[in-house]
Amino acid sequence: MGVQELHDALGARNPSLTKAEVADLVHRLAEQGKVDLEDAPPATKSLSEYLRLWERNLWLYGSLAVSLATVLVIYAMPSAFPFVAIRWVLGSVFVLFIPGYVTVEALFPKGRELDSIERFALSVGLSLALVPLVGLLLNYTPWGIRLTPIVISLTILTVGLAMIALVRKYRISAERSQT
Repeated sequence: MGVQELHDALGARNPSLTKAEVADLVHRLAEQGKVDLEDAPPATKSLSEYLRLWERNLWLYGSLAVSLATVLVIYAMPSAFPFVAIRWVLGSVFVLFIPGYVTVEALFPKGRELDSIERFALSVGLSLALVPLVGLLLNYTPWGIRLTPIVISLTILTVGLAMIALVRKYRISAERSQT
């Protein structure tokens, strides 16, 4: 129920209530835990239209940007001392956080199911579980466990899981906007 609908319903009982007073009342009830507020997604007709809502998809753009930046730093920057620190930092984030983060986004697309600490801890934990599995699978391929196959496979894993998460979030958004 929106604020306008709530205002109309309460206005039938108390006509002197303004929209601001209704909004303030709802906010106080939410702080007390008596009501649960949800951000109403804007109505989108297609996935490409949903992608234009950059503030809703910042997680996707950030994950893909870190992945792309890591690949570029690994293959385009020299491995001399000042540049190797950037390589270490981005590589650590790419290996220890990003695969788990997009997995958590795919598994819990609603956003309110987990708070930020739980999301962070699950992201690191899932990364620590997924990356060794990728290494184990690569061990049985002709390419083996080397830098290039690891980077390619982790990038494919990250992009694939991010796309799954994006589609799940879009479907939830489309369902909410229909109700």
